[in-house]
Amino acid sequence: MSTLTTPAAPATRAARPAYRVTGRHVLRSEWTKLWSLRSTWITLGLGLVFLVAFGLISAARYKSNISSGQPLDEDFAGATALNLSLFGTNFAQLALGVLGVLVTAGEYSTGMIRSTLTGVPRRLPVLWSKSAVFGVVALLVGVIGAFLAFVFGSAIVAGTPAAMTLSDTGVLRSLLGAGLYLGLVGVIGVALGALLRSVAGGISVLVAALMLIPGLISLLPKSWQGDISPYLPSNAGQSMFALTHDASSLAPGAGLLVFLGWTVLLLAGAAYRLARSDA
Repeated sequence: MSTLTTPAAPATRAARPAYRVTGRHVLRSEWTKLWSLRSTWITLGLGLVFLVAFGLISAARYKSNISSGQPLDEDFAGATALNLSLFGTNFAQLALGVLGVLVTAGEYSTGMIRSTLTGVPRRLPVLWSKSAVFGVVALLVGVIGAFLAFVFGSAIVAGTPAAMTLSDTGVLRSLLGAGLYLGLVGVIGVALGALLRSVAGGISVLVAALMLIPGLISLLPKSWQGDISPYLPSNAGQSMFALTHDASSLAPGAGLLVFLGWTVLLLAGAAYRLARSDA
């Protein structure tokens, strides 16, 4: 007697749903990574505190000087509630810029960038998504901080020559300009981190560009300073939220264009290196 054996049916594999790498998915991934870091919460909090606290301290010093009846310090000559409240912008830009560097260069230092680029082989969407996500977050922090500093700062200097309200000409534009400036500083930090791939290097270049180089320009002949100084990133950016300007500074619109030019230039350099170099 012979027995017939039926061949076993091949095992069927469960079909896995196709996963497409889309811009929305990359944005969501970068959003999740940003808020999963403890340094994000700490540094954003510091940026907000710097912006508000130093603005209030500046307004309180002005009020104290006025109340004492003594002649105004040279630093307070022509001061307004707006520029007193935005005094902390110089400190907040460092916190937001440094965090922007960490967003990209931090992945290179930990090696996580390899996993990121494996999931997004085209690479450049990673840079655009990081820039967009952190730029918007920095913008919101800047705008909220600027308005808080002005509201409380103007209350401190009420009844003094520096008193202003939100309805005064140029105030709303200046507050939004300060927030936009801080948002773009965050994007510049992201670009520097991707371009240099070093946390220390990115932070060093950021600090030099925003704080050291403007001071060094003052050592040049005066005939050169007028041609160079207004177009430096920090000076062009500050003209975005200045209430008034003179012959030595750019108009707000021109300052925005120059600062956008610096931002685009750094993003282009970061995109070139990201596309051409191995992680």
